[in-house]
Amino acid sequence: MKQLNSYIDHTLLKPESTQTDVDHVVQEAIDNHFYSVMINPYWVAYVHDKLANTPVKTATVIGFPLGANTTSIKVAEAREAIDNGADEVDMVMNIGEFKSGHYQTVQNDIQAVVTVAHDKDALIKVIIENALLSETEIAKASELVANAGADFVKTSTGFSKSGAKATDVAIMKKVVGDRIKVKAAGGIHSAQEAEEMIQAGASRLGTSASLKIIGKE
Repeated sequence: MKQLNSYIDHTLLKPESTQTDVDHVVQEAIDNHFYSVMINPYWVAYVHDKLANTPVKTATVIGFPLGANTTSIKVAEAREAIDNGADEVDMVMNIGEFKSGHYQTVQNDIQAVVTVAHDKDALIKVIIENALLSETEIAKASELVANAGADFVKTSTGFSKSGAKATDVAIMKKVVGDRIKVKAAGGIHSAQEAEEMIQAGASRLGTSASLKIIGKE
């Protein structure tokens, strides 16, 4: 197995995060060879500049954390984030429309952001917020994300009732196979939990407990 460091999107999405907090996560990501720094859109240009000449990617969130923005706003948000230097964008699915059974609307919403991201050579992950879905719904949502052409389907925002579960990751991986990848995020606080997610099929981990996971804290 690869080093856990290389799986980690080192995450800071708290609304009260200061510039000093952002500076800390950027330096931690550089020092510990994490895959990316995941921050709110406001900080993308700043973080991209800080990460210049390093292998660490800049990542951000779109339609976060509820997924209930209009498609045009998600598209504009993604376009601006990528123009500001985001290498990857993690968008939230329209959960209410999904639970309404309006699957084509949901897929169209995702596809619109996928198109912008891929046109600008950025990678896109789609958060389906597993805590709000049944196992059947997790499978269906994962299928929609794959059909929409995203690069990853992702478990959670970390802002809902619970985060990633290995059993959910296994469902997602079974559905998408090798078509797209799976990201586990939310509530991953130890190396054991991280390894369970990877064993279940996750190719990326989103966590704010990165240092603890790699044994540095």
